[in-house]
Amino acid sequence: MTDRAIWVPDGVDIAVPSPARMYDYLLGGGHNFAVDREMIDKIVARVPTVGQMALDNRAFLRRAVLALVDAGVRQFLDIGSGIPTAGNVHEIAQRAAPEARVVYVDHDPVAVAHSEHVLQGNDRAAVIQADMRSPTAILEHPKTQRLLDFDAPIGLLMVTIFHYVAESDSPLDLMACYRDPLAQGSYLVLSHDTADLNPAAMAAVVELVKNSTSFYPRTRTEIAELFGGFELLDPGLVPAAEWRSRLADGDGGKPGGDVVFAGVGIKR
Repeated sequence: MTDRAIWVPDGVDIAVPSPARMYDYLLGGGHNFAVDREMIDKIVARVPTVGQMALDNRAFLRRAVLALVDAGVRQFLDIGSGIPTAGNVHEIAQRAAPEARVVYVDHDPVAVAHSEHVLQGNDRAAVIQADMRSPTAILEHPKTQRLLDFDAPIGLLMVTIFHYVAESDSPLDLMACYRDPLAQGSYLVLSHDTADLNPAAMAAVVELVKNSTSFYPRTRTEIAELFGGFELLDPGLVPAAEWRSRLADGDGGKPGGDVVFAGVGIKR
């Protein structure tokens, strides 16, 4: 790690683990450093299911996006989109509906730089570098305003991102800032780390990452509260691998995972 990789923008501290690069490593990506891999290895030692969680979560995202496309949604706002890997939202949505439009948002400069590269020549998708705790800056950004019509249903994607929001940041109020401008018929796709089934292990993860990032796993009840103003679709708030999975087709992970709850809700 002595030589700075050419794909890392200036100003990025490559000595500190990054959630985006750590997730990239879990998904088998190549845009991570030894410091990211070392942190993930420590986490896996405490929570062995975390690798399966990443795969389950990615599969959940794919199924949820396709479900929204089937429901007629043609525009998506992906908050905390991360480093691009195979099966990005615009790839999934535009393969099923070429007219679909996507705005990605991430605060990680590596994630944004790679998204810009991937999206070159695609005038129906864009990326914004912003903190999710600044909803006005995101919703009023020129790229958002160009691509998304808030008078029509939008798919709001918040996949394994809200557990970085502290209670001091008023998560329910923050969610309301995103929910309230959405038209009726819009959807919330959300997954969130939980401490429900293995609180000691998740407490250990919080301790491991405390010097690099804040991390707040929540209970199923607390996660369900984030869907306030949305009506949960069947099968409700469940482990990510179990949300409309088709295991016989290789779609989804092993049911009963204890790390992530996931759900999709509609704004009536």
